[in-house]
Amino acid sequence: MVEGRLSRYIAVAAVFLILGVCMGLALAPAPGGSVDRDTLFLVSTIDALLQGVYDGSMTFDELAMYGDFGIGCGDRLDGELIGIDGEWYLIRVDGRAYPVAGNEKTPFAAATFFDPDIVIAADSPMNLTVLQDRVQAELPSENLFHAIRVDGTFPHVVTRSVPAQERPYPRLASVTANQTVFTLENVTGTAVGFWTPALAKGVNVPGYHLHFITSDRTAGGHVLDMALAGGTVQVDITANFTMTLPPGGDFWTVDLSGDLSGELEAVE
Repeated sequence: MVEGRLSRYIAVAAVFLILGVCMGLALAPAPGGSVDRDTLFLVSTIDALLQGVYDGSMTFDELAMYGDFGIGCGDRLDGELIGIDGEWYLIRVDGRAYPVAGNEKTPFAAATFFDPDIVIAADSPMNLTVLQDRVQAELPSENLFHAIRVDGTFPHVVTRSVPAQERPYPRLASVTANQTVFTLENVTGTAVGFWTPALAKGVNVPGYHLHFITSDRTAGGHVLDMALAGGTVQVDITANFTMTLPPGGDFWTVDLSGDLSGELEAVE
């Protein structure tokens, strides 16, 4: 009888060990840095950022293990983050793009490895609304995440950035009420971002969220408006999703139970 119980305990322990290993493999890169390239990796949540959780919790060297493409912001909200072709930049409040150091941290970011599944020729001029409608018509499902890259010539792009914040941190809506806005005229460049399904409300920005950088990697920001003269749109269907939450700090005490969609709409 004792031997039978011991066998059962060993069997149960083995199951938990296997589950633990599997969960670890799902949440962290395997040896050699291999990860699922069709997974969106998120640092923290948009609702936490809306409420002033601005302290960085992951370095850019760590973030690069999960993607070569993405968007987000800098530590203490210092600038708009854009990742393209494995290079990461912060567009700070002067509108200029600065390469980030690997040991700098981000409080909020979304990243993936960009492998396009859909290519759309933008062979006629489009404003931002028409462009988004064109892309949305090609999405296989609005219930999946999609990484989006728009390369082309832009008669104008309206972007914004915000400065680093000091404690006590204000809410994001208060910060963006005094944002610095830039208008880039007749530039070539790339818009990078994501379509996020409604099911991720509170975790990421539902719908479109795009950042822009010029071809010479000198300027850009969070996209408020744009006109595309011509170019190419690529979409990476990203069916899987995982995230890491800050290991302490303000995130542990912030109230994430409310509906902040109104604040998010004002910010975006």
